[in-house]
Amino acid sequence: MSLFGAMNSAISGLGAQSNAFGNISDNVANSQTVGFKRVDTNFVSYLTTSTAARNEPGAVVARPDYVNNVQGTVTQIDNPLGLAIAGQGFFAVSQQTGQVNNAPVFNPLQFYTRAGDFQLNKAGYLVNSAGQFLNGWEVDPLTGDANQNALAPIQISQTVFNPVATTEVVLSANLPATPLAETATADAPISSDIDVYDALGTVHAVTLNWVQDSADTWTVSVVSEDATTPDLGSAVVKFGAGSLNPVPAGTVGDISDATGSVTAAGYSAGGAAILSFTAEFSSGSQTIQLNLGNYGDTSGITQYAGTRYSLRGLTQNGVAPGSFSGVSTQANGDIVVNYDNGQTRAIAKVPLITFNNPNALQRQNGQSFTATLESGNPLAEEASTNGAGNIVTESIEGSNVDIASEFSKLIVAQRAYSANTKVVTTADELLQQTIDMKR
Repeated sequence: MSLFGAMNSAISGLGAQSNAFGNISDNVANSQTVGFKRVDTNFVSYLTTSTAARNEPGAVVARPDYVNNVQGTVTQIDNPLGLAIAGQGFFAVSQQTGQVNNAPVFNPLQFYTRAGDFQLNKAGYLVNSAGQFLNGWEVDPLTGDANQNALAPIQISQTVFNPVATTEVVLSANLPATPLAETATADAPISSDIDVYDALGTVHAVTLNWVQDSADTWTVSVVSEDATTPDLGSAVVKFGAGSLNPVPAGTVGDISDATGSVTAAGYSAGGAAILSFTAEFSSGSQTIQLNLGNYGDTSGITQYAGTRYSLRGLTQNGVAPGSFSGVSTQANGDIVVNYDNGQTRAIAKVPLITFNNPNALQRQNGQSFTATLESGNPLAEEASTNGAGNIVTESIEGSNVDIASEFSKLIVAQRAYSANTKVVTTADELLQQTIDMKR
C-alpha cells in the first residue's frame, strides 16, 4: 500500500537528514581544529518496485562523502616546529600505546595526518596537539643521506656537538707584486693568522709569514706558539714565469724546498697547490693541509700588482665543542639541530605520504587516518617530488570547513527534515481516515 510506503520513505528521509545534521554539526564543531577534514553527505535512493506501469515508494540512505584531498588554510605561526603541507600528502605519525622502561611503546599500525602543530615533548619527540609522534627517515651524520627504507618517530638528542680537529685550511689572498721593502722582509714579513682546533676542540693560533725572496718567488714560514716546536717549517712558493712551469703570470706554479714538518705537493697542471704541516699540540700530533688553490688558477693565492697584502678568504674545517641550542625545520623536510658553536646537523628528514585515493582513507581519532584497500598503498616521497606537496615551515594547516557553506547546508537539511515530518503526519492522517471508513 502506497500510504505505508510513503510513511516508510519519509521515515528513511528523517534518518538520512538526521545523519546529514550529524555531519554538519561535526564539521562546525571542528571548524577550528588543526588539520581537520570535513565530511559532506551524499544521499542514495533505494527502490522497491519501479516499472513502466508501477512505482512504489522506496527509501533514501545518507552516505558520508569524505573530503580529505581539499586543503585547509595555511597560517604562519610563531612555532619553529610547526609544519603544513601545501598540496597533496600526509605526515606519517605513530600513536603511543604505553611505556616500558621510560621509553614509549607505539601502535604497530601506521597513522597519517595533516595536523602539523608539532612540539618537543619532555622526551625530545616531535608530537602534535593530538599526541601523535611525527615519523621521519633517519639521516646518517657522516654522509648526510636519509635512510628511506624505514620510518620511525623522530627524537631530538640534546647532546653536545663533538669537537672536530682541523685537517684543512683554505687560503685565498693576493701577495703584492711590488711590495714595499719593509713589509715583506724576514724582519717584517706579511702575516696571515689562522685559528685551528685540536682533537679536544681547543683553539690554537697558526701564523703564515710571507717573505719575498725575488720577483715571483716567496718563502712562507709556518709558526705556532702553541706547538711544542713553534717553528713548524717553511716552503718556497713560485709564481708565473719564476716557476718554470706553464702557468699564467701571477698564479702559483711551484711549491718546493720544504723544511721542518712542512711537505709540499709537486706541480701538476691544474692540480691542487697544497702544502702540509704537522704540529704537536697538547692533545697530540696533528697534520693540517694548507690549500693554496690550484696550480695556474686564480682561486687561491696569487701575486698581482699592488703594494699591500689582500686577504680574500680564509677558512678551516675544525669545530669547537657546542651545546644544544634549538631545533628548526626546513622546506625540504630536514629536521635540523642547532648548536651554540654555530654548527647545525640534520638528524632526520620528514617525507610526505601520498595515496591514489586519499578520500577513501579510514578516519581515526585526532584528525588522523589509516590506509584502506580503496585508498591504495601509501607512497613515501620527499617533499615536492612525484606529486607530493610542499612543506611550509613555521605554519599549520587549518580545518577545510567553510562555516558559511555549512550553515547553508544546515538550512537545507532543516527544511528537508521538516518536510519529511509533514509527510509522516499527513500519511498518518490518511491512514486514520482509511480506518475510520469502517465506522
